[in-house]
Amino acid sequence: MFDQFKLSSIVSKYHFIGNPRNDILSGLTVALALVPEAIAFSFVAHVEPLVGLYAAFFVGFITAVCGGRSGMISGATGAMAVVMVALVVTHGVEYLFAAIILTGLIQVSAGLLRLGKFIRLVPYPVMLGFVNGLAIVIFLAQLGQFKNKENVTMEALPSEATGHSALDVLFSGGWLQGSEMGIMVALTFLTMGMIVILPKLPTVGKLIPAPLASIIIVSVLAISLNLDTKSVGDLASVSGGLPSFHLPVIPINTGTLVIIIPYAFTLAGIGLVESLLTLTLIDEITDTKGNPNLECLGQGMANLVCGFFRAMGGCAMIGQSMINMESGGRGRLSGLMASIALLAFILFLSDLIEMIPLAALTGIMMMVVIGTFAWPPLKLLIKVPKEDALVVILVTAVTVVQDLAIAVLVGVIISCMVYAWKSSRQIEMNNIKSEGSDEPKYILQGNLFFASTSKFKEILSPSRYNTDDVLLDASNANLWDHSALEALDSQTTKFRQAGKTLGLKNVQPESMKIIRRAKKVYEINIVE
Repeated sequence: MFDQFKLSSIVSKYHFIGNPRNDILSGLTVALALVPEAIAFSFVAHVEPLVGLYAAFFVGFITAVCGGRSGMISGATGAMAVVMVALVVTHGVEYLFAAIILTGLIQVSAGLLRLGKFIRLVPYPVMLGFVNGLAIVIFLAQLGQFKNKENVTMEALPSEATGHSALDVLFSGGWLQGSEMGIMVALTFLTMGMIVILPKLPTVGKLIPAPLASIIIVSVLAISLNLDTKSVGDLASVSGGLPSFHLPVIPINTGTLVIIIPYAFTLAGIGLVESLLTLTLIDEITDTKGNPNLECLGQGMANLVCGFFRAMGGCAMIGQSMINMESGGRGRLSGLMASIALLAFILFLSDLIEMIPLAALTGIMMMVVIGTFAWPPLKLLIKVPKEDALVVILVTAVTVVQDLAIAVLVGVIISCMVYAWKSSRQIEMNNIKSEGSDEPKYILQGNLFFASTSKFKEILSPSRYNTDDVLLDASNANLWDHSALEALDSQTTKFRQAGKTLGLKNVQPESMKIIRRAKKVYEINIVE
């Protein structure tokens, strides 16, 4: 098992270095976009801004080295922050650090147990809903930058303590007014326009990624003209020192465990779901294959370290990952560069970073929204099965109104129910007369499981058969669960009570294993 996690294997198999120049420039762009996101999520979680910035550094750095997907960016995220706020408000930030440590241990265990492979069970309609829902959430989050600082800081906190809805930003007021709003909107659209136009210029497009170039141009323009517009420094100070080792100051007893365990499992689940779904999305974009189990391990190690260094933890970030993809970042070096540059901002360059207009970073994130949202499938919603269309719409809506984890869970459950219902309708019995014989041949077709047992019992009622011996050919049938065994046992008993016999032949090997395990409990006649 541990050969899989050796550094040499990571370097050779998981693209430690893609294109060094592109990775470095892309990582720098991502680092600039990480700063306001980390600060905003710190406000949501009721912790100091540096707690979120340190989390972005640790999670980004460790997952870039040990994670299962090159080019994917991780850091402090809103999906996890909205879970943390109740713990911090009720018990304090030290309990949060302890919960993050336990979160990391749970995620590491998931990686070692190879549970990441179960992300394959998430249906495509759920993936579409996930992508579209997060695109809308990112868009709504950027609207907060068009409000004054006091309103943005205070409006997110009370509502998050009771329930999360990305739509809250639309109804809480506090919008910028007059020339300040005009300048903010103009600089945002200027940034978006440059991201579209610059790649079409042969010289500029090859020298520097368009998002990074747009940040530099808009920043120089705003500073040189002394424009009255919000900057990163208006959110909070970015300046700080090196993160130091810290043991959470909490009572070591069962009472503490009772408090933090529910939060830890929730945070671990949300972090892994968002990370693995983002990994799957990046796989499709790059036409490469990540390692879900290794990603679980990397995320767990990152959160484990965060808990010991006063950081709030995190997971994969679809917005920043898309910025990295658009800027040409493909190797692990891009993630390393983003995290190292972020730490450099905190230690040495905070004064410069705080001068960057928020409009430039907002424009980049708005382009991420446009690029992330799955536009073409919208045209297909009226042509695909209505159940799949419902799943896409429902997952998108729940992601926006509630949160990602619940949305994905709802989508998977509904998809499973739809599949079970459709499969239950496919169980059938074919009556074929063999040549040269008057004896009918009964062929059982379909999947016999909990959803199809009612129909199976209906079509296999003793009163429907004139012959005394009914022998079912099960070569085209599968027995899936306990309900299938119970149904066969029940009908065998009914046939015996009617003076008839019911038997199976040509049973599939996997189905035979289930029958043999239960032969002492259920009466099922197998004809060799």
